[in-house]
Amino acid sequence: MATKSSREEIMKRDAARLKELGYKQELARSMSGFTNFAISFTIISVLAGTLTLFGFGLSVAGPSALTYGWPIVSIFAIAVAASMAEIASAYPTAGGLYYWASKLGGAGWGWFTAWFNLIGQIAVTAGIDYGLAMFVDALLNQYVPVIPAEGQAGSVATLIIYAVILIAQAFINSRGINLVSALNNISAWWHICGVILIVGVLLFFAPHHANPLSFMYNTQFTATGFPYWYGFLLGLLVASYTFTGYDASAHVSEETEGSELSAPRGILMSVVVSAIAGYLLIIGFLVAMPDLQDTLGSTNAVLYILTTRLGGTLGTLMFLIAIVAQFFCGTASITSNSRMIFAFARDGGMPYSKRWYKLSDRHVPLNALYLSISSAFILALPALFSTVVYSAVTSIAVIGLYIAYVTPVFLKNIHKERFTSGPWTLGAWSPIIGWTAILWTVFGGILFMLPVSFPITVSNFNFTGVVLLIVWVLLIPWYLLSVRHWFRGPKSAFDDLGDLDADTVKVGSQVSL
Repeated sequence: MATKSSREEIMKRDAARLKELGYKQELARSMSGFTNFAISFTIISVLAGTLTLFGFGLSVAGPSALTYGWPIVSIFAIAVAASMAEIASAYPTAGGLYYWASKLGGAGWGWFTAWFNLIGQIAVTAGIDYGLAMFVDALLNQYVPVIPAEGQAGSVATLIIYAVILIAQAFINSRGINLVSALNNISAWWHICGVILIVGVLLFFAPHHANPLSFMYNTQFTATGFPYWYGFLLGLLVASYTFTGYDASAHVSEETEGSELSAPRGILMSVVVSAIAGYLLIIGFLVAMPDLQDTLGSTNAVLYILTTRLGGTLGTLMFLIAIVAQFFCGTASITSNSRMIFAFARDGGMPYSKRWYKLSDRHVPLNALYLSISSAFILALPALFSTVVYSAVTSIAVIGLYIAYVTPVFLKNIHKERFTSGPWTLGAWSPIIGWTAILWTVFGGILFMLPVSFPITVSNFNFTGVVLLIVWVLLIPWYLLSVRHWFRGPKSAFDDLGDLDADTVKVGSQVSL
């Protein structure tokens, strides 16, 4: 009869497996399986992504696009997550996607994957925390109307709030992984209980439409200037942006106990739970929403619905629950972002790699942390002159991350002989689910670079495509002229693997989905 492994045995297996993959145990391995799930669930954050883009979704596509779009995107996001989870089980390292692509396709594939992962993560951090700044700005406008309203170009106040948020989250991260782990555990329950509480209050205490089901599923509206079907497709960004950041479970795998199983489960379950919670949240807000035009004309659609249907005190309290959840979300995003930078720099893939690959006394990559928040702040600066900067930043996040997400999946599907499954596997379903994830990413990548408003002007121009074009223009010549001559992908920290206790490295027994 099999006996349950002790914590010491699991830690020993984790360190041995990491040594097999070429790395020393430098980060503190103190995260549980639940904490690993919690960090991805926190970054997905239905109380952040869903609510910060709720008004955008209503304006481009109306209620019906939210109610139909969410389950459609959820199915494809689960396919992407499941494909990533299988690879995470085989390669549980902080490099995550970058490491996977390098092993399955070579150093060049890994290098490009790393940069798109890095850009996507920076954009996600910017999207989360700038969205939080807009929410804080909207709340302050309830009491200090002289502050520029969120969403307006040239809102210096929003940028200041944004900077303060980034600095506070960086400080929390600098205190060490134990504090971050504790906050992520709290955050997971905060999100679950927060969704239940907000939805429950809206369903049982707020006035409803006379025919809410007809309103939610049949109301077609778009303020884009394009046909409704085009607006519906743009509205898919709400769910697509929300379902990002779950690669965090892979990036903290070197800090997670039993990472070969905990990391893949964290990736997949964070998406599944978020899909259910997010849909309940959308239904709750749409059932209670007052007149559509009045909602769209408000400073913040979410705050307007809560305060007009629940009253100022209760509505503001529900809004504060979302704000706290968004703060947790941004804090976790910076954790993931800094670990990815640390891992890439460890292999010499970044300019000034030695600077970013440096740990503090608390085993925190502080310089990588500072690079993460500085880059996120710079990315949001176009908000000073653009009214669509938020949707553009979220589009960059979705495209950048999903390119990085499915590149290893693509390489695994075309180089089956290079991949050996870990203990968590999709089995015979792996190729089908993988190609589904790849095709969805190609479709979304094209979609989210399209204009979001007509006629197109300087203030509403979607600069997503321009940013990604600049990235390609910089990366391709850099790689061809320089990087390919010296970058060899993941480096081994050992001249040889040394003597490993075979009894403590059990990679062969597989757990089918």
